[in-house]
Amino acid sequence: MQLPFTAEQFFDLFGQYNEAVWPAQVVLNLLALGAIGLWIQGRPHSGRLISGLLAFLWAWTGIAYHWIYFTTINKAAYAFGLVFILGCAAFLWAGVIKGQLAFTSKNMIQRATGGVLVVFALFVYPALSVLFGHIYPAMPTFGLPCPTTIFTIGMLCFLAAPFPRYVLAAPVLWAAVGSQAAILLGVYQDLGLLIAGIVGVFLIGAAKRTCPNGVKRQVHPEPHGRGNEQGRAH
Repeated sequence: MQLPFTAEQFFDLFGQYNEAVWPAQVVLNLLALGAIGLWIQGRPHSGRLISGLLAFLWAWTGIAYHWIYFTTINKAAYAFGLVFILGCAAFLWAGVIKGQLAFTSKNMIQRATGGVLVVFALFVYPALSVLFGHIYPAMPTFGLPCPTTIFTIGMLCFLAAPFPRYVLAAPVLWAAVGSQAAILLGVYQDLGLLIAGIVGVFLIGAAKRTCPNGVKRQVHPEPHGRGNEQGRAH
C-alpha cells in the first residue's frame, strides 16, 4: 500500500502537534484517569459523565489532530476526522442524552480485558514508544488516534448489555485503519490497536445479549452504582 507521506513526515507531524498543544497531553491523560475513577465509584450518572469524557476525547482527536495537523500531509484525514466526530456524536447521543451506556458489566472476562486495554493505552503504549526509539515530542501521545481508540474500546468493555451497537462503529473502524501503521510506518505498539479492534467486534456481538431464559433485558438508564443490574428480566 502506497502512502502519500513518509514515515519521517509522519513522526515529524507528531512533534509539531505535541509541541503546539502542550500541556494538553497532561489534561487528556487526567481526563482518562477521571473516567476510570468514575467507573470505579459507580455513582449515579457515572455513565453519562464517562460518555461525555469519551465524546470529548474523540472530538479532540478528530479536530485537533486529524483536521488541523494530519490533513497537511494526508487529505484522507478529512474523512478520518469525520469518523472521530461521528464517534463523538455516538457517545453524546447514546451515553449523555439517552443514558443508554451503563459501565456496570458483571462479566469478569470483559472487565479484565477492558482493564488490560486501558492500562496498555495509558502506560504500556508510551513505554513501548520509547522502547521502539520514538522519542518525545516525535511520538504518539494519548489524545492521538491509536492510543485513544485502544483506551475507548477498553472502557467499552465495561458496558453492561444491552447497549446500542453503533457506539462501537467508529472505534472498530479506526482499529482496522489505524493498525496498518504498525507495519507500514513502524509503529509496532499499534499492534495493540489490532487486538483492541478484535475485542470490539466481540463486544458488538455482546451488545444485545439476552437473559438466560432468552428474554431480552430492558434498558434502565443510569443505574445507581455498579452493584445494580443495568437490566432486569421481565
